[in-house]
Amino acid sequence: MVQPLPHVREIPPYVPGRPPEARPGLTTYKLSSNENPYPPLPGVLGTATQAAEAMNRYPDMGCTALYDALSTKLDVSTDRLAAATGSVALIYHLLAAYCGPGDEVVHAWRSFEAYPIAITAAGATGVQVPVTADGRHDLAAMAAAVTERTRVVLLCTPNNPTGPALSHAETAGFVAGVRDDVLVVVDEAYLEFVRMADPVDGLALLRDHPNVVLLRTFSKAYGLAGLRVGYAVAAADVASALRAVALPFGVSSIAQAAAVASLAHEVELLARVDALVGERDRLVAGITAAGWTVPEPQGNFVWFDLGDAAADFAARAADAGLAVRPFAGEGVRVSVGEPEATDRLVEMLEKEPPPA
Repeated sequence: MVQPLPHVREIPPYVPGRPPEARPGLTTYKLSSNENPYPPLPGVLGTATQAAEAMNRYPDMGCTALYDALSTKLDVSTDRLAAATGSVALIYHLLAAYCGPGDEVVHAWRSFEAYPIAITAAGATGVQVPVTADGRHDLAAMAAAVTERTRVVLLCTPNNPTGPALSHAETAGFVAGVRDDVLVVVDEAYLEFVRMADPVDGLALLRDHPNVVLLRTFSKAYGLAGLRVGYAVAAADVASALRAVALPFGVSSIAQAAAVASLAHEVELLARVDALVGERDRLVAGITAAGWTVPEPQGNFVWFDLGDAAADFAARAADAGLAVRPFAGEGVRVSVGEPEATDRLVEMLEKEPPPA
């Protein structure tokens, strides 16, 4: 029997957030995938609908309009951009382009679930560095984990699923201490939700360090999760490598059109982000008032460090009409959603004591 390569059998499965189960007489809410709960803006939806009329044609493989719009927004040349089907695809592309058997990839853990999957798929070895007790990257330990075999370091800020974000000062200090032949990936999928002193300025890092790669997405703040479009900003040679290994015609015409339209409607879109940040603050206040604690959230989600109680917590949330994302034996991530969902979760927390 024909067999796949040995490392393929070792790839862990990706577990998506599940939709809520129907509850008679109860409105249910999906808080398991960190999605933007708002529908597309009319201008974005209209543009995407118009693009769908040409679905019999291949998309622009060069993503010309998208690269031009991003070049203007970010003040970078188009040769420093690479688009793909979400920023997660760019992680796969980058590891495929720069890693192989014997190479190491350092990353925090718990962090984004796709990291070990993409690392294993590339045939590389993941080096997991535990996050701190409050869910933050332990940058000192990560720096110590870099060896002569390290090709890539992955920094997730804000960290999914635990929530805290890195500061610019600590990130710049970390990057300055890493060899220049190691790529430092700053995964900024939740960039627009950050509200903290000294947030990471990814473009400034990239200007000072050509081994930095920025990953961003239209899935979260921009609400285009169903269309799958993300982008990398990197040195021109790195961006070229990412484009070289990408699946041809990967980003659909509809996704490209919607992304460009989203940039044109950015003021309205980011006003929705501000509303979600306000809802996040209200949720954290309710959690705190109920006697529970969560790490400082800087994305559109909160993290409950529950250990073996994670599954039971998720089951109780499901009974309340809330689909959340449990990580067995570790904790539960809950997305910031509609105000009614916030109220429902806080009511649930008020009825039970926090774990000792």
